[in-house]
Amino acid sequence: MPELPEVEGVVRDLRPIVEGKTIETITLSDVVYTSHEAGKQAIVKNASPYQFEELLHNMTIKKLERRSKYIFFHLMKEGESFILVNHLGMSGAWFAVRDVSEITEEKFRKHIHAIFKLTSGELLVYADIRRFGELRFIKEIADHPPLLKMAPEPFDQIACEFFLTQCGKPKFAKRAIKEVIMDGQVISGCGNIYATESLFKMLIHPGRTTSDLSHEEKTKLFQVICDVLQESIDSGGSTISDYRSINGGAGTMQHRLKMYGKKQCAACGSNTESMVIGGRTSTYCPQCQK
Repeated sequence: MPELPEVEGVVRDLRPIVEGKTIETITLSDVVYTSHEAGKQAIVKNASPYQFEELLHNMTIKKLERRSKYIFFHLMKEGESFILVNHLGMSGAWFAVRDVSEITEEKFRKHIHAIFKLTSGELLVYADIRRFGELRFIKEIADHPPLLKMAPEPFDQIACEFFLTQCGKPKFAKRAIKEVIMDGQVISGCGNIYATESLFKMLIHPGRTTSDLSHEEKTKLFQVICDVLQESIDSGGSTISDYRSINGGAGTMQHRLKMYGKKQCAACGSNTESMVIGGRTSTYCPQCQK
């Protein structure tokens, strides 16, 4: 699943292409329509496909913003502001092309679910192989309450103190530290990949309870998480499985990973082990991480 660095890369690539452009028409896939008819609401949330296509008609994309793992399209129509919120899910990807034939990977061409035709002639295409992503049209952030619960951006000044405060709360103190740092209410944008890497850099076992870590360890861990996220942003993110930046672009952070998905420890050479924490497979070195 794309994490903060991957989503940041998508936003940075899309900004110069779509900001200031106006949406002429929207075409949703048959899959979106049939899923809504069956009550499953694939991709498009809180509106019917017909409503969605009508609502976004003639909207101007004023600004793109990343918040945690979400992309916010700030829209305007007739002086009124709106937001299109996108979560990439497991395999969502954006393409900015003149024709869908320009999308080189067939697996994405076969799973196009939304085509935004811009008045400039470009097509802004959203493809999603597994269909766990979402497009949600709202008037303001408060219209989708889960967005209000997101932790501050990890690079914000207040983020470390917020992280430490959350870690001390009873609901987080007795949980495994790996699960806690993957919780978007504690720190924004850190998922399985970068939680695994950060804990390995700190030589902390992912199953240790949060309360078992000292204040100094938690403070250092937060900084390491920020460093790992920034390194990945600078590397274009990790292209693993179905993640792509726009137009099929790939990152290089996957070549820098030391523990995620590894069979041997990069530090001591021991065989790694894994356990399920927070519903995700957590790889670690039983010799180095305590």
